[in-house]
Amino acid sequence: MLIVDDSPTIRGLIRAVLAPDPRLEVVGEATNPYEARELIKALHPDVLTLDVEMPRMNGLAFLEKLMRLRPMPVVMISSQTQNGSRAALEALALGAVECIGKPVSGGFTAAFGSLADLLVAAAGARLRLPGRRLRVAPATGFDWNGRIVLIGSSTGGVDALETLLAGFPENCPPTLITQHMPEGFLVSFAKRLAGRIAPRMVLAREGEPLVQGMVAMAPGGETHLELAPGLAPRCRLRRGEKVGGYRPSVDVLFRSAEPVAERTVAVLLTGMGRDGAAGMLALRQGGARCLAQDEETSVVFGMPRAALEIGAAERPVALPEMSAAILDLCRAAARPV
Repeated sequence: MLIVDDSPTIRGLIRAVLAPDPRLEVVGEATNPYEARELIKALHPDVLTLDVEMPRMNGLAFLEKLMRLRPMPVVMISSQTQNGSRAALEALALGAVECIGKPVSGGFTAAFGSLADLLVAAAGARLRLPGRRLRVAPATGFDWNGRIVLIGSSTGGVDALETLLAGFPENCPPTLITQHMPEGFLVSFAKRLAGRIAPRMVLAREGEPLVQGMVAMAPGGETHLELAPGLAPRCRLRRGEKVGGYRPSVDVLFRSAEPVAERTVAVLLTGMGRDGAAGMLALRQGGARCLAQDEETSVVFGMPRAALEIGAAERPVALPEMSAAILDLCRAAARPV
């Protein structure tokens, strides 16, 4: 792999965290995109880390050229400022596999703790290149049957969620989403989705009623998103430690819906690891309907594979067909004429 960053401190931190892992070899370092271009030609790395803000050419401009001329797996490293978060989402739209936040206030372990696993997954990821995004039109004539939708996603989830939610109508089923992403990035992602989909898109707030036509995303930070069931289901934000290495955790979201499993549709999209598989299995055993994204359309077929292997998901569904599959499970039965 190749490290591209103008900060010697960040390059050193990345080297330090990757050094013990036999799966990865750092073949070179570059301080700007021009050096990176030459090293890519000479060394042919399988994956690279790329800083967003660099001298001579910023990372987004270089990423755009790279994906157009020599597509390869890229993990972006960005600050979690407002500008950095917008840049991270733009990088994912341009074809980056994932974007992680730079360490702040000494948070080295939190920022780079899972970097090795991420780079290994990225090296084998299916690239989503600009101009090849799957287009899905919003459904029409939807009549809700009362089921609530829960969605978990991780690596590759930005593109997958944009595609899936584009197929939801304005009166979609109440939907909760847990996406693995730093808190600052989630704020920008929710704002991005709000301007692109028909339903009302929000970051979940404690006690907020979950109603038809609403999609709420876990805000991250120190909390997990849960469904607080009742006659009028609400969002619940619970402070807690990471579960299975994640906060927010998909398993936490899924398990919170066990009391209303028969009124739940659970979905696992592209992502690294196994988060959500155990929670989905518990939901399915309680009567929930459960779907997983198929391998062909997943950037990383980790979370969906885990759910399918243990029988948590009923079947794999291609991303372009996922919104329709969910809506079919949430659609009221046609009344006899």
